Amino acid sequence: MAEHRFTPDHYHTALGTYPPVLEIAPGDRVTTTTVDAAGQDAAYASVAARPNPMTGPFHIVGAEPGDALLVTIEAMVPTRRTGWTRAVVAPNVVDPQMVASLPPNGKVEWVIDAAAGTVRLDAPPAALDYLTLPFEPMIGCFGVAPTLAQAISTATSAEHGGNMDYRGFGPGSTAWFPVAVPGALFFLGDGHARQGDGEIVGTGIETSFEITFSVSLRKNTGMVWPRGESASHIFTLGNARPLDQALQHATSEMLRWLKADYGLDAGNASHLLGQAVQYEIGNVFDPAYTVVCKLDRRFLPPAKV
Repeated sequence: MAEHRFTPDHYHTALGTYPPVLEIAPGDRVTTTTVDAAGQDAAYASVAARPNPMTGPFHIVGAEPGDALLVTIEAMVPTRRTGWTRAVVAPNVVDPQMVASLPPNGKVEWVIDAAAGTVRLDAPPAALDYLTLPFEPMIGCFGVAPTLAQAISTATSAEHGGNMDYRGFGPGSTAWFPVAVPGALFFLGDGHARQGDGEIVGTGIETSFEITFSVSLRKNTGMVWPRGESASHIFTLGNARPLDQALQHATSEMLRWLKADYGLDAGNASHLLGQAVQYEIGNVFDPAYTVVCKLDRRFLPPAKV
């Protein structure tokens, strides 16, 4: 296992088959930096175009189409003391008749105190001067190069991952991505100090980070959509619009996983999912919505692989 420290000097606003910036092997650990969703670095300098500039891609030795790339997020340390969000909920998350009454949108600043584990509005309005929230960092946009030599904007998401904005992808979690090209070509960026479900104001608390991750491979998994693991749950993600299609993708991927790794046929998996499944919304702002299908590990049968 090797330790790498990588400092990016350019970024991408699409995930595609770009020349790799670093070759790493399964088991390796990488510490690198990311800029915020608007392309600002730790010194607040604009160094990349929006949206969601990506660090990478990283070439993983031995990764081949049909494999799964497993990325464990080991640490996320913000590299500045503030972040920003949009100020008003998106029009598509309220009743149409309410849209005209929403206030003008803009940006607001948040103060990040990673040592204390908190975030708070900078100069909050009087009604919110009490509000201090936990610092819960997460990666909003990451994934691998997609199929068919596509380059897919970091504004959206699909089978390869991308801008899923799921708050469960924080330190201690492992993301699974279906490998479509040799070397996988892994990208990451769009770090949030915190975000509510759905990313309903169009952002999390956007800031720059130092991120440490490690990688491994699972061969010939047959997976189609991204998966993830935490200490307490396994989960799958579907990215599509409308929302019900994203839910279908996520549920179908969970059925594949339960069959392949846990030996459950569709009937037995249905009994389990019907009474134990949990659904969360990663994102309802971007062109493709993200729905997460979760199962508590307490209810899983012993793994067969």
